[in-house]
Amino acid sequence: MFDFRSDTVTTPTPAMMAAIAGAEVGDSARGDDPTHNRLEDVAAELAGKEAAMFLPSGTMGNLAALLTHLRPGDEVIVEDRTHIYNSEVGGISAVAGAVPRTIRGVNGVLQPDDVAAAIKTGAVQSAAPTRLIALENTLNAAGGTVFPQETAAAIRQVADAAGIAVHLDGARLFNAAAYLKTSVADLCRCADSVMFALSKGLGAPMGSILAGDSDFIAAARKKARMLGGGMRQTGMMAAAGLEALRDPMPRLERDHRMARMLGEGLAKLDGSLVRDPVQTNIVNCHVDRFAPNAEAFVRSLKRHGVRANFARAKVRFVTHGHIDEAAVKTCLSAVEGTLTEIRDLAK
Repeated sequence: MFDFRSDTVTTPTPAMMAAIAGAEVGDSARGDDPTHNRLEDVAAELAGKEAAMFLPSGTMGNLAALLTHLRPGDEVIVEDRTHIYNSEVGGISAVAGAVPRTIRGVNGVLQPDDVAAAIKTGAVQSAAPTRLIALENTLNAAGGTVFPQETAAAIRQVADAAGIAVHLDGARLFNAAAYLKTSVADLCRCADSVMFALSKGLGAPMGSILAGDSDFIAAARKKARMLGGGMRQTGMMAAAGLEALRDPMPRLERDHRMARMLGEGLAKLDGSLVRDPVQTNIVNCHVDRFAPNAEAFVRSLKRHGVRANFARAKVRFVTHGHIDEAAVKTCLSAVEGTLTEIRDLAK
């Protein structure tokens, strides 16, 4: 069974297991875990920020950032397919008390003029003032779309002119850096704060990083503690995170090659299946021509040895460290077999 549901299904490599077994640990909530502290230092340097904190999940990282940037009733601008708006159980409003202002981007990419037009100053008594712009790079729901650096820089200028902050949900930011062949720090320059995951394409068993300037991270630590983010002997997981950050680009580039191979193969099976650009490690497969709901399609794939995610009439395939050419070929055979089954039933 080949698992294309997400890059979160990766299991630790032998090198990570060795690092976990040999990790020096302490009480991280008291600042006493040396491996945890080292991970935060390394992560801050990679992001080009003054400080960083290691958290259990990206959802907690995003929420801690929102709580730090915003006051209840403040507005945050988001692309309408972002994870922070659609897939974090409403924490943006239920916990942070923020009012999301959604804008549809181009292939998931917010446009600077649209952002500028949406900003409200709060001068009008009835308006929730815009205090934050939240970007996502890569944008999961749009098929792993990479946010162009020039567009992010233009949005940064819009934010500066309005005196508001920018947060970057970079759950798969290293995939964007691999695609653009640039550094993670370059991609973080547009943002006051950034979250990136260790447990997706980087392959660590758990954890995410939130980075920003020293004052921001000091405040965010309190918010994270309020959310239950005060952990103890985290050095074992931090050791795996450090291993994940050791020269990850060749691994991610390989994942991207597997995704392109899959996307090209799907397009050959039927041109309607692939409509979103395949840039990184996510391939959206649109099955609306063949099935009004993708659930039955995914059940058929599983019978052919492939697991995948779905939403409405779209199947999502994600490549990662456990997906090789044999897995991609099996996936294409599974899709072809499923399409044949559907066509036979329609006769």
